Formats: sequence, C-alpha cells, structure tokens
Amino acid sequence: MACEDAHPGAELLDFAQFRNSSTQFLVYGYDGRSLPELRAREFGRLAGTVYLDHAGATLFPQSQLTSFTRDLMENVYGNPHSQSISSKLTHDTVEQVRYRILAHFHTSPEDYSVIFTAGTTAALKLVAEAFPWVSPGQESSGSLFCYLTDSHTSVVGMRMVAKSVNVPSIPVRPEDMWSAEKRGAAARDPDCQLPHLFCYPAQSNFSGTRYPLSWIGEVQSGQTCPVSAPGQWFVLLDAASYVSTSSLDLSVHQADFIPISFYKIFGFPTGLGALLVHNRMAPLLRKTYFGGGTAAAYLAGEDFYIPRQSVAERFEDGTISFLDVIALKHGFDALESLTGGMENITQHTFTLAQYTYTALSSLRYPNGAPVVRIYSDSDFSSPEVQGPIINFNVLDDNGTIIGYSQVDKMASLYNIQVRTGCFCNTGACQRHLGISDEMVKKHLQAGHVCGDDVDLIDGQPTGSVRISFGYMSTLEDAQAFLRFIIATRLRPSSGQAIPQATPGEAGAPLAESEAHNAVTATMSRCRASPQEDTRTDSRVWNDLLTAMDAVGLRPPVLAANRTQQTPSEKAAGVLNGGVGPHVITNLYLYPIKSCAAFEVTRWPIGNQGLLYDRSWMVVNHNGICLSQKQEPRLCLIQPFIDLQQRIMVIKAKGMDPIEVPLENGEQAPICQSKVCADRVNTYDCGEKISSWLSKFLGRPCHLIRQSSNFQRNAKKKHGKGQSDDTTATLSLVNEAQYLLINRSSVLELQQQLNASDENGKEAMLPMKDLISRFRANIITNGTSAFEEEKWDEISIGSLRFQVSGPCHRCQMICIDQQTGQRNQDVFQKLSESRQRKVNFGVYLMHVSLDLSSPRCLSVGSQVLPVLKENASGHDLPASEAHQDVIS
Repeated sequence: MACEDAHPGAELLDFAQFRNSSTQFLVYGYDGRSLPELRAREFGRLAGTVYLDHAGATLFPQSQLTSFTRDLMENVYGNPHSQSISSKLTHDTVEQVRYRILAHFHTSPEDYSVIFTAGTTAALKLVAEAFPWVSPGQESSGSLFCYLTDSHTSVVGMRMVAKSVNVPSIPVRPEDMWSAEKRGAAARDPDCQLPHLFCYPAQSNFSGTRYPLSWIGEVQSGQTCPVSAPGQWFVLLDAASYVSTSSLDLSVHQADFIPISFYKIFGFPTGLGALLVHNRMAPLLRKTYFGGGTAAAYLAGEDFYIPRQSVAERFEDGTISFLDVIALKHGFDALESLTGGMENITQHTFTLAQYTYTALSSLRYPNGAPVVRIYSDSDFSSPEVQGPIINFNVLDDNGTIIGYSQVDKMASLYNIQVRTGCFCNTGACQRHLGISDEMVKKHLQAGHVCGDDVDLIDGQPTGSVRISFGYMSTLEDAQAFLRFIIATRLRPSSGQAIPQATPGEAGAPLAESEAHNAVTATMSRCRASPQEDTRTDSRVWNDLLTAMDAVGLRPPVLAANRTQQTPSEKAAGVLNGGVGPHVITNLYLYPIKSCAAFEVTRWPIGNQGLLYDRSWMVVNHNGICLSQKQEPRLCLIQPFIDLQQRIMVIKAKGMDPIEVPLENGEQAPICQSKVCADRVNTYDCGEKISSWLSKFLGRPCHLIRQSSNFQRNAKKKHGKGQSDDTTATLSLVNEAQYLLINRSSVLELQQQLNASDENGKEAMLPMKDLISRFRANIITNGTSAFEEEKWDEISIGSLRFQVSGPCHRCQMICIDQQTGQRNQDVFQKLSESRQRKVNFGVYLMHVSLDLSSPRCLSVGSQVLPVLKENASGHDLPASEAHQDVIS
C-alpha cells in the first residue's frame, strides 16, 4: 500500500537506511546464497503467506524431507533392540545421530549423554522425577526447587513432582537474579552436598530476552544463588527456544541438564526431543520404573533388576522413535547446506528482528501516541541479549489496548500468521502486562482459560501478540507485517478489496484463486402469508409432507429466469404493510456449512433449528471441516432444497448441477469429525459428490452429513423457561440453533462504512450484500441499532426463543458472499465502532419446543422481544417498552 501521503510516524522504515545507520555490522542472508531462490525452492508452500511463528514451530525445507524419504526407501531399518542386520543398522545410525547432536552443541560423549524423549516437556518431567531430591527431616533442611518466573509452563509444572516429595518450590524473578549479591566461594559450605535445582530459560519464549549463560557456572559455584541455602546447586537450562536460531556451546556453559525439542530447530520431526545430561550428574539420577530395553537383567518372579550401564539406555524406556531420530541427520545436513551454520542463522534472524523492532517502535498516530506497546527487557542491541522474538500489543490513538484476538483476525486477512495469548508463560505475561495473581483468578472465574480468544476483560489484556523469525524469514516478511500494521492502524479505510498477491509473492496481502463471478442466487418461491407460524418435525417424512400441505409449502422452482417476486421484494411489501415494530424480513438457511445461503419465505422447523440448516459440511482429505476462512470459494457453492422430491440440488459456476438425497438411509460408514471442539458422528455422502466438490475447489474433499442417531447437545446456558433437564440439540452449527440480526444494526454499520475513499468517491456496500456476510437465519427490521443485544428472549407467534448471547465475529465477515473476495473494512470498522469487541447479531435457542404439531417460520411474522432484567426500556420506542413483560 502506498505510503507517500503518510504523516510523520507512519512511514515504512527503509532497510538500507536502517543498516547504514546501525553502529554494528548487520548480516542479512547467507554468504552469497540467494534467499529468494532458497524460499522458492525449499519453501514454495509459503508463496503469498507470511509465517511469523517460528518460536512456536519453524518450517522444514523440501530437501530435508526428500532426502529423508529417499533414505527410508533405500534402507531397511529394524527395531534397534535386536541383533539382525537391519537392527544393527538402526542402532548404529541412532548412535551416529547422538554424536551429531553433541557435536552441534560443541561437546562430546565424554561430557554429555543424549537421552531421546518425546520433547522438551517430557525431558523436564524426566528430570523432575529422577532428580535426587532430599525431603526435609530432622537432620536436613531438604532440597529446594527454584525456577525463574519467566519460564515455560512445563518448567513450572515440575513443582508438582517436587511437592510430592515435600520439596518446596521457590519462584525467582529475573530482577532478583540480575541484582543478586555475588557471593565468594568461601561462603559455600563444601561439606554440604544437599542437592538443589535451579531452572531458567536461555531465551524467554515470551519476549525473546536472552538470560546470561554465565549464570550456569555462577550458580553451580555458589557465586550467585537464587536463594540463600546451604548445599550444592545444579542447573537446568531450558534451551528449547534459544537453540532454534542460536548455537549453544556446552564446552563453555556446562549446564547439568539441557532439554530441547528438535522441531524448533528443523521443523521436522515433531514429537521428538532430547535431554542432554552432564555425565557428572548421571550417577545421581534415580529411576522408579523400567521398560523394555533398559534392563541388563531382571526376574519376573522376584524383585531383581539390574539396569543397563549407560544413562541413555537406562532412561529410554521401550523402543525409541528411531525413524524420527534418523530424520535428524537429514535436518542437520539441510540446515548446514542452506545456511552455513547456526552462527549465520543467529545474525540473519537478529537483523530482521532489530529492523522490525526499530520500525515498529517508531510508528506513531497523528497525535504522537505510539501504535504498539512492546514487551521486552532489552533494546534489541545485540543477539547476546535478544532473540528474534517481538512481543507487543496494538494500541489505539488513546493508548487503549486492542485485543490480541482482533489483531490476529485482521492479520489473517493479509495471510500473516502470528501467535497470540500468553504462550504457555504465565509468569512473563503477568510481569509484562501487569496482571496480578488475583486478576488471573478473576479472569478464570470470568471464563478465560489459557489458549482461548478472550483477549480483554474489563478493558485489561489477558495476553499479547508475538511474532518471531526463522532462518528462512525474509525482509519481505518483516515489511509485509509492518505494512499490515500501518494499513490497519494509520490508514483510513478506503473500501477497496485487499490486493491480490501474485503467485510466489511473499508478504503480500492474502492471495486468492482466480476470481469467479457468483451465480445469481436462486430463491425458493413459497406461497405464504404473514399469519401465525407453525413448525414441522423433521423425523417422519409422512408428517413432513402433511405439514407441507398444511402450511402451503411448495417445492422451490430452480429455474433462473423466473419473474416472480423475490423473498426480499415480498419483505419490502410486508414492511410497508405496517404489521408491527419488529417483523421478519428475510429467512435463510445454509444446508451446507460455509456454503451459500438458501433464501426462503416460509420454512419448517426441526428440533435443531430450521429444517436442514447446516446438516452437511465439506471436509478435507483428513476429515477436517473446511470453512470460508480456509476456502473462500465455498460461498460460490449454492445448495437448493426440494422438499417434495427429497433432494438437495447443488450448483456452482462451470459445473453441472448435482443432486444429493435428503435421506439416504445412512448406509455409509460412520466417521468422526469435529465442529467447534465438539465430536460429531457423520457419514460420507458418496464419491460422486466428493468428486464434484474436489473438482470445483481444486483439492480433495468430501461432503459429510451429521448422523441422525447422533445427538449433539448445546452447552448449558440456562434462561427463563429452561430447566436443568432441558437439553437443546444442534446440527453442524457453531454455537446455537439460530442466528438473528437486526436491519437497523446493519444500516448503522453501512453508514459507517460509507466514508469517502482517497479519491473522494463514496464506497457504497449494498444492504443485501452486507447482510449476507453475517450469514444469519432470521433478519428483522429493528427500530434501533443493536437493540437485539438487550433482549432476553423473543416470541414469534406461538414460538419462543431464548437469546443465548451475542455472536462473536471472525474474519469470515470480510468475505463477499457473491464473489469470494476479501475486504477487511467490515471487520475493522465493526471492531472500531463496537469498542473492539466484534459482536454482531444474537444467538437463539428454542424454549420448550413442542414437536407434536408441525411448525414453520415465515417472512412477515411479528417478533415480540422480552428485555433483559437489567436492560432499561427508556431508550426504546414507547411501542416496544411494554414488551418486557410479554411471556
């Protein structure tokens, strides 16, 4: 995006100018190796994507996977716990990898042993369980377990094991270590061998702060102690984050324990880590369990067990993941070949981090207020004190924090992938964000748990945003991120669609497939009148057909050249007829989740909502639900329900229409899938529709339907008229049976969006197009914007619905449902106008649903809201104020 007219503080920092002004020599790239060529050759899957979560998991190069696959195809690797040729090959290869690991960390088998684990967490658990703790007693004060508060959850969790043997745990703040009094060696009692353990990270996974490796020797020697206590201190250095982009020299900094995870370094394999144990510590470790491969001898009928001699053989219970271990060799080879070594990676990633930090820090609003607040203990002066991680929150021009969830959703519109939350490091999160212990407990009571998207509580942040660089990160990645911040915070909305990335262009806003014009939606024509509604039970077809006759339903006419009124046109007539202050103006169902809407004027109700609403969904080859967030072109797939013929007809541009039976007897095998963390039983609708969808979307996928004998229960939210034994059931919807939006709310948003663009032209988003983005079932003509959020329940004829809460919006509302194109303005404007809580519309659930007789909803029906007890009626029209007593 252009920056020529930017005010001071909104310009993108020139990289060449930045390097020239630096007081130190900054390295970018790898000794003449072409970084663009490396990205294109090894990371082609990143084309058009900006990946900035390398601290979470870095990415593997293509050559690493190719080399490893070739190795597996050309060799036979057997179980290493045997004497066969294939077993010996595996054993020898694994041992060679152990040497390679030790060499990578500048040490040898004479000083360290490598114990393979499932990852850093498993390595930490091993240390906690095997450390020679001494419980307090009459003759001893006992061991101590100390850890830096800026530690990963898995380190803090070791205190539970210590607690089980009555060993106290003492959290130590970074400030306490930095200012610790230097004690001479004489202050330590050489005769006291009481073992204590101090754990700290070489690099904070929260902020990228690098803590002094000199602490290792100082703590071991007693020069610096986390707490004053007689005994011998051992040090565990959590190196998982540090070694992903830096070289760790264990010949100089000889920690007693070093846990690591290899996917942090290579991207592949996952689920494999190691514990590097100094050999001086190995004889002291205790073991309470022995598994296959760890015994020199044992008896089944007698308590007799002799462990193997080497520490690795003693602690690697069962068969290790030997093929993953072999994959490490190819990881080391690829890393060396592509970059020339970890020292080069350190310099390259730090240059990108320092540049981004400098540029980000300089961004200012016109009033001089900073755009971001960065959480760091360093000034990014050198890689000795700072890793390639930047942690921050975005601010508005008043200095108020914008929730990390909103920033994440906006970033995804530009296909920028960041990390949000507290990053499994509550201590650092509390320290940097000023969150007290009581606030953490209060947040939990408010429903916030680690890893969710509850980003603000009472205006206070619960977490932050983190970006991090890897060895394949580029200047274009950094600048794309900076342009995203500038565009969304310092540029007025222009109403323009997000520019499309060209193939292979990293750092551009989200790339889309070739634009397709939407097929004009074919609406069902149902003879209806605005009289009291009735409902239809979907369980028995005879009842359904009877209900159709009773309410005058007719099958939809699928021809595109009809001249009858559309439901929206009929709704306009209803509005002019003056039926009441609130009426239904539109009804939509979405037979296939995330696909196009099917508009009706009258439709039966089932026990899960509108009949056939979100009864089907599209999944990928792994059975994972596809939504428009991953595949925007789903909105171009148009389903039509024909109740009399009992079929669903599916159309899309360039494709022949295809029919899917509404009921097929469920003869296909039942498969498991998930919707919003809920497990659902589904069945595949067949290869014919699978091939049709795969051809249109250009990827393997299937159409699945929720099994009729499976009941997915809604999460309990009791309201008036709901008892403890009332269980609402859901289709494949996200949260509730119905979603209602108010035209007055849409109109207010439309007016906010109709601002002049840079050329002074008005960017008008049609009302119907704007409504379609919110994918609601029921559209009403409200009298004031967002009044629906004050409703406790509503009545529509004889039907009652509980309002179960607001709908928290994601970036799907930025997708034009007619074209599949993205435009970030809707989400951004809604976030700004609604105080950064992107709520729009309310969820509804049945109250005391009676399926003994058929029921329907229809356009033109009056909607009678019941106000919440704490909602005042003074800001509603007089005609509505009385409705707070309607039941």
